[in-house]
Amino acid sequence: MKKEKENQGRRIRLISQVVILFVIAVLVSGIITFLVQGTISKTAILRQTEERTSEIGDEVEAAIREYPASDRLLFYWYTHAQKMDIEYDVGYGAGTKTEEKCRTLSARYPDLELKYVTDAQMEGMNPEDQKLYAEIVYTWLIARLNQIKTAYHFDFLFCVVADETYEKQFFLLSAAEPGAKRGIEYLEVYPLGHIVTVGEDQTKAMQSAKANTSYLANAGIYVDYYTFLGEVEGHPVFIGLTYNLSGLQASAASQARRETLYAMLFQIILSLICLLLVYRVVLQPLRKVQKNIRLYKENKDSLAIREGMKEVRSHNEIGDLSNDVTELAFEMDNYIGEIETITAEKQRVSTELSMATRIQASMLPHIFPPFPGRSEFDIYASMDPAKEVGGDFYDFFLIDDDHLGIVMADVSGKGVPAALFMMASKIILQSCAMLGGSPAEILTKTNEAICSNNQEELFVTVWLGILEISTGKIKAANAGHEYPIIQKTPGGPLELFQDRHGFVIGGMPGTKYREYELQLTPGTKLFLYTDGVPEATDGEEEMFGNERMLAALNEEPDAEPCRVLRNVRRAVDNFVKDAEQFDDLTMLCLEYRGQKTEFPPEADKTKEEDGTKTA
Repeated sequence: MKKEKENQGRRIRLISQVVILFVIAVLVSGIITFLVQGTISKTAILRQTEERTSEIGDEVEAAIREYPASDRLLFYWYTHAQKMDIEYDVGYGAGTKTEEKCRTLSARYPDLELKYVTDAQMEGMNPEDQKLYAEIVYTWLIARLNQIKTAYHFDFLFCVVADETYEKQFFLLSAAEPGAKRGIEYLEVYPLGHIVTVGEDQTKAMQSAKANTSYLANAGIYVDYYTFLGEVEGHPVFIGLTYNLSGLQASAASQARRETLYAMLFQIILSLICLLLVYRVVLQPLRKVQKNIRLYKENKDSLAIREGMKEVRSHNEIGDLSNDVTELAFEMDNYIGEIETITAEKQRVSTELSMATRIQASMLPHIFPPFPGRSEFDIYASMDPAKEVGGDFYDFFLIDDDHLGIVMADVSGKGVPAALFMMASKIILQSCAMLGGSPAEILTKTNEAICSNNQEELFVTVWLGILEISTGKIKAANAGHEYPIIQKTPGGPLELFQDRHGFVIGGMPGTKYREYELQLTPGTKLFLYTDGVPEATDGEEEMFGNERMLAALNEEPDAEPCRVLRNVRRAVDNFVKDAEQFDDLTMLCLEYRGQKTEFPPEADKTKEEDGTKTA
């Protein structure tokens, strides 16, 4: 007891030393780094933002004022925006419409230097030439503003006229980078004359710019800069810039990193001291523990582990760890033996399940066509279990030369119990059917037989039909199963037939079932299925549903039964994609062809397909 208390005291002192050293190092370096970086970053970003936006604003204003007739041009663009033929973003290259306009205007005014036309000279031109000159200068100015925007890498550069309330902006000029799209949609470069309604922040920024010549509004990593340019017909004109601060922040961060270097030196020194202590107190003993663990991985000798761990003399958690590793080695020896036994048992169970899958598949009709000598009908079915074995089953059998029994059933539950119950139910149902009687009588007898010895209280839903081959008439009864789907006319749509359900088989003794009639005509089909088809679920927990199932069935209403099932299964797979199959998928399609005719030669070849795979 005394030794345990002593070890506990040492354990507390070790934790305290490590915690105190790291807390001091983190606090000192964190405080210094925070203060230095915060001060430098705020100062640098504010100063560089103010200087840069002011310089760019001045450069844009100089580009506009470079033309002596700039005031009259601004007025003309504002008042004649809808009439101007503007050529945007073409630069100063040859072969443009603007070059043609320049030659035309120079021919009319040979002594006029276009770039330096004054207000008076422009006013002296006729209206057609004034429009021509305004279009030329607009294209030149847009090209210059595009160069400025590209050179400084900011988001938007524009010149606008505000209304009396400062709530709307009339775009005079708007710069664009190469390849940018001009239009009136959000984030597109607006053309001349486009009017937008702005928010409260921009309204206040323009008002402040009018009062103070320019104004910089900070909005996180973005800044909006407005400079007052003048007035047009009493409305203020502003140069606007929207600038991304990430570049300035990167520059400020570079300067902050140099200052942070000094703080990092303190952290490195403290870390070295802590690491030295951790190495002596923690890492060396842990390496011994690790060495013995690797030794056990190689030879699985727990006795050697016990001897090797005696070298670890730490009186703290590491000492406890060495003891735990020793005990774990002995426990693992025992556990490995148990695992080998469990693995062998699991392999045996897996083998038996595989055999059960094959047995269950062989119990279902799986040779198609099943009745090569009968051309009055064609039938195809498939069953895909969700697990190794399933609870769904289908069946069809000739009761006599003119009557075909058809069964579609779904046992409650999944896995081996459902599969065993399915086999018993199938045998009982077929036996009762072969004794004769109507579908309702067959289901009643089957229910009584199953209820008489159903200790696990399982049940099965069943749709049973008896086709009179000569007439196409089906007598059917439904014990809690899904609605059948019938095609009323050849080539017509397949539709749900909402029959009246009886209670499930095995649910309650003494249950009586009602039957009804369906009439198939030559070329029409009957489709049966279990709930695994409409309730197939995708990754978003949405079910496939009856509507999608009917759409897949009606994709090719004239197709053979085999192809009908393939269409449905393909639609289910495309819907669920990679989602895990939740329930068994079982389907059956019967096509009634009417009076017996000469059988096609190729049909004499019996095609065997595995009915438990996708149709």
